[in-house]
Amino acid sequence: MGLLKLFGVGLQKARKSRGLTQEDFSVVSSRTYMSSLERGIKAPTITKIEELATVIGVHPLSLLAAAYLPSTTAERTQLCSRIKAELESFGLLTSADDR
Repeated sequence: MGLLKLFGVGLQKARKSRGLTQEDFSVVSSRTYMSSLERGIKAPTITKIEELATVIGVHPLSLLAAAYLPSTTAERTQLCSRIKAELESFGLLTSADDR
């Protein structure tokens, strides 16, 4: 399954988990655009991801993570470790942040 489709599946699950309809996003998107996103036809901008996340009430990274989330617990743990190490290599995290 392609990345856009995976994002769409995650977006739809997040929306439904909060009991929201596509129409509930009318302040940030049309129902047609929401449908296109959920079907993996359109690619959202980073600004649009933030707007969608705000309506759902989640952090934008949660919507992105849904598209990249591995299927097993071990792979998820490895992914979290990788992201932490990469952020540390950018100088955005330090070991002291864990305390």
